[in-house]
Amino acid sequence: MNFNRRHFPKHFFSRSEEHLVFRAIKSVELRTSAEIRVHLDEKITKDVLEHAQEIFQKLGMTKTKDRNGVLIFLALKNRKFAILGDEGIHKKVPESFWTEISEQMTRSFREDRFAEGIVQAIERAGEKLHQYFPAQSDDENELSDQITIS
Repeated sequence: MNFNRRHFPKHFFSRSEEHLVFRAIKSVELRTSAEIRVHLDEKITKDVLEHAQEIFQKLGMTKTKDRNGVLIFLALKNRKFAILGDEGIHKKVPESFWTEISEQMTRSFREDRFAEGIVQAIERAGEKLHQYFPAQSDDENELSDQITIS
């Protein structure tokens, strides 16, 4: 894969990679009431966590019924990422949980396995989310499962 393509959000994932990420989100959301989003940005000019928090708000992720949204955010040209959970999740999972997921993603990203790293992060988050936020009979898909781009 051409590394330069990795700098442009619309071309970051191949169609098959995009489909793998989408399927991972759908699969996890069938087992939990939580909502997971993946967002790509070409380049940011501020701290990655600060920017990711703004995107979290912009995508309406704080408006889920149980405040249990998760955002995986990548700033491509900056070569940075963040994974954020809403306040409902933070009340339940230990801080080390996010660190473990971030470390796993970093290992995958260093090997140019971006889609695989994101899918693994989604699945790992899904395991915990299922424990604390199991799927309910009246669950609705509150947010889009599509990868979003700035």
